[in-house]
Amino acid sequence: MTKQHANWSPYDNNGGSCVAIAGADYCVIAADTRMSTGYNILTRDYSKICQLADKCVLASSGFQADVKALQKVLAARHLTYQHQHNKQMSCPGMGQLLSNTLYYKRFFPYYAFNVLGGLDSEGKGCVFTYDAVGSYERVGYSAQGSGSTLIMPFLDNQLKSPSPLLLPAQDAVTPLSEDEAITLVKTCFASATERDIYTGDKLEILVLNRDGIRREYLELRKD
Repeated sequence: MTKQHANWSPYDNNGGSCVAIAGADYCVIAADTRMSTGYNILTRDYSKICQLADKCVLASSGFQADVKALQKVLAARHLTYQHQHNKQMSCPGMGQLLSNTLYYKRFFPYYAFNVLGGLDSEGKGCVFTYDAVGSYERVGYSAQGSGSTLIMPFLDNQLKSPSPLLLPAQDAVTPLSEDEAITLVKTCFASATERDIYTGDKLEILVLNRDGIRREYLELRKD
């Protein structure tokens, strides 16, 4: 008789999509609120966006238990930083911290696919995009999650990011106004929801600018 091995995995993929767009003086971060496993919807109202600092927001898809663990580690490290330096960490600083935290766990990674967005020390929008083991890049826009293969080609077509090989180096910010960027994000998700079963229910949008943080919501299809 053949011995049966239990096919158990410490990971799951709870689906969902995240998008961030950086502008000259703003940053838009958005994610849907559906959390699934396989063909089951676990909840239709789960926020994938976490505010790490006043000018820094993290959106994560993947395995939400690992995402929660990652957020707790980042919050603890940021609190230590604030006690030592009497100020909040900048968004590029938080970007490096997130990379280090993910890379530290590279042999048993956090199964989390992250987009970090916010404003840098000059007030410009910045977006950092990551893989599961901490490799990251500052870009003008990014998408992660189950709908990223549908959303990213559309963003490429609309925004045409400058090549990092160009000299002199160009700013990785998009030419859109804040309202145009929000409209573009809404279009992305409305389109992705039609084709990706793991994206849907509701869209949560955070807008960071010099006035602070603003939240918007948009209903998506629920099937």
